[in-house]
Amino acid sequence: MKIQVYKRARVLEAIRDGQCVLRCHIALGFGADDGPKQREGDGRTPEGRYFICTKNAGSRFFRALGVSYPNAQDARAACERGEIDAHTCRDIERADREGRRPDWNTPLGGLIMLHGEHPEGCEGDWTAGCVALQNGDMARLFAMCALGDSVEIHP
Repeated sequence: MKIQVYKRARVLEAIRDGQCVLRCHIALGFGADDGPKQREGDGRTPEGRYFICTKNAGSRFFRALGVSYPNAQDARAACERGEIDAHTCRDIERADREGRRPDWNTPLGGLIMLHGEHPEGCEGDWTAGCVALQNGDMARLFAMCALGDSVEIHP
């Protein structure tokens, strides 16, 4: 399974065997139009190549698929900006290389999810950086996805 997120269009597509098996409208982080996620609290949705690193059938937001943000590229860029140290960068790079969930407690932030609706209902881009789907679409995506599936987030 390959998940494609198109931030500008606010669309998610799930591709299996070259066929689009799900296409749906999404909401993003409240700062999504300001570029890719760079740090905790910026409200931006990441951009780049990631993978599904967790699955949570009991999420506060219906169901959730964890995205492997930050990846090695995010970590190297942050290290160059002086926002994380070399040790943290190496740990994130190792997790990315080994297909594991990265540390979500760094200045880069984490806990980026593909998840369902807010339990109280929200309009527009309301997440802290996640990708939100309607619950029906999330149920379908959750059932189709496995750990390690590809997630590509485009501007």
